[in-house]
Amino acid sequence: MKTNKKDFPIFKNQPGLVYLDSAATTQKPKIVIDAVNDFYLRYNSNVHRGVYDLSFQATEIYEGARKRIADFINASDSSEVLFTGNTTEAINLVAYGYARENLKKGDIVVLSEMEHHSNIVPWIRLKDEIGIKLFYLPIDKDFRLDYKALLRANLNLKKIKIISLAHASNVLGTINPLEEIITTFKKKCVNAKFVVDAAQSVAHVKVDVQKLGCDFLAFSAHKMYGPSGVGVLWVKKDLLDVLTPLFSGGGMIETVTKDKATFADAPEKFEAGTGRMEAVAGFGAAVDYINSIGFKTISKFDQELTKYGLEMFKKIKGVELYGSKNSKDRLPIFAFNIKGIHPHDVSEILNRKQICVRAGHHCAQVLLTTLRTSSTLRASLSIYNSTEDIDQLIKGIEEAKKVFKIQ
Repeated sequence: MKTNKKDFPIFKNQPGLVYLDSAATTQKPKIVIDAVNDFYLRYNSNVHRGVYDLSFQATEIYEGARKRIADFINASDSSEVLFTGNTTEAINLVAYGYARENLKKGDIVVLSEMEHHSNIVPWIRLKDEIGIKLFYLPIDKDFRLDYKALLRANLNLKKIKIISLAHASNVLGTINPLEEIITTFKKKCVNAKFVVDAAQSVAHVKVDVQKLGCDFLAFSAHKMYGPSGVGVLWVKKDLLDVLTPLFSGGGMIETVTKDKATFADAPEKFEAGTGRMEAVAGFGAAVDYINSIGFKTISKFDQELTKYGLEMFKKIKGVELYGSKNSKDRLPIFAFNIKGIHPHDVSEILNRKQICVRAGHHCAQVLLTTLRTSSTLRASLSIYNSTEDIDQLIKGIEEAKKVFKIQ
């Protein structure tokens, strides 16, 4: 199968590298590295500030990236795209900039068992601070989200104010049918705001906020071939005036006196201080890179990797794979354990062969508790991987079994 490995300089500089940790962070194509480098070499200046040509040029790059990101997720207006530090900060902005101001004791926030800690911990804090209640949607035997459990539960649907769900699991690879879920809940008169964590999905499937019908959507550049240190919170336009900024200071104000400050309009209102300028330039280039490949091609590629990976894991004795055995609506993410060997020990043996996998709880301890394990290995693949990389992983697993004398 064709791989895009040639676009990523790290593989030239690290011959033999088998990188299988893309769910943690993706490698960067040359177009993104060049965009960051070019910003420093040719346009470095503070945006929105100077009345000189260099600052205007930097601002055009910065706001041009915002526009491309807005188009990428089919936002109705680029002012709905707020730059944050990452997905975690974006979800915290929803929790503390919207929920804390609009929810009260006894209101319900719905999450799922497959959420990343970034979409659990902020809500636990609000539970402790203002007395909201949390309800977790369970997973079924096929590791899919049993979202109709919400309608079977004995809950006052009028009390459900926020439903915050991952578009795709960072452990199971499950792609949740959020358009179907949101439509179903709205038809059942669940008058909640819908928050989507798209960190894992945005590089793999077309994310369209209009089709999803959500109110907030969060994702990070570094998980979609862009730089680290920048992410996005998309906010439905009619909620921008309701949302309160997390941070205050320069750049987000209209006027300041000794006693009073008035805020600027969105998006500036939510972007205090100097922006992540070079990272935003790279973010725009990452969007261009994904668009140049196309989601039809990416989806086909993911399916080939997923099917092949599932077939290969079937052949290994003593390995428990967590996640659907059906490649449909699933990312090429494989969480697994080898009976009798701790994940960290396997990871170290794989590391000796330049095979990079993640070992631990993957910031998903609620899910791992449901899976009745405290940690797993995770191999997560992307467009620079190949079936040969999976073959290398399988050989590495067999080597680990030999080292620990596991049959």
